[in-house]
Amino acid sequence: MSHDVLVLYYSRSGHTAQLARFIARGVEEVPGMRARLRQVPPVAPVTETVIPPEPEEGAPYASRNDLVECVALAMGSPTRFGNMAAPLKHFLDTTGAEWASGALAGKPAAVFTSTSSMHGGQEATLLSMALPLLHHGMLIVGIPYTEPGLSSTTTGGTPYGASHLAGARGDHPVSEHERDLARALGRRLADVARRLGPGA
Repeated sequence: MSHDVLVLYYSRSGHTAQLARFIARGVEEVPGMRARLRQVPPVAPVTETVIPPEPEEGAPYASRNDLVECVALAMGSPTRFGNMAAPLKHFLDTTGAEWASGALAGKPAAVFTSTSSMHGGQEATLLSMALPLLHHGMLIVGIPYTEPGLSSTTTGGTPYGASHLAGARGDHPVSEHERDLARALGRRLADVARRLGPGA
């Protein structure tokens, strides 16, 4: 069995991708666990060009096999009106076979997001991403208040998952608290996966 934790994301401006890398770093702080970074391709209402098989930059595109092969999932998206972005939802909508077979049932999962404003729907987006994972039978892992940064952050970071406040112009760097909480989420997810399974 794989010891990989899938860190799956969609990122338009790079902020969610940054969080994904911090979560991956946290995963790899757990002995024997490895992060598998993957992104989903963009979608459009009208498709005029074919998406290249590999993105021009960043992590490779995800396949449904990545979901099946990994022992846990961290999933991230920027906020779109308090919900996940369409490309991530589109990818999830293709996982009916995995739902029917129970391929993801019992695996731990975590969620993360980035918004341009403090009250731009971070928690609603995190909860919206958790819903399809619950339908898959996954075990949702959040950030407990035993993490000191959760009580002192003035930017992103919630008990529902890691988050980043990018700013209206997208020029806010990932803060120290956001970084630490993302790494903590990655560590917790990987540790739960390691404890849960004989294959992990």
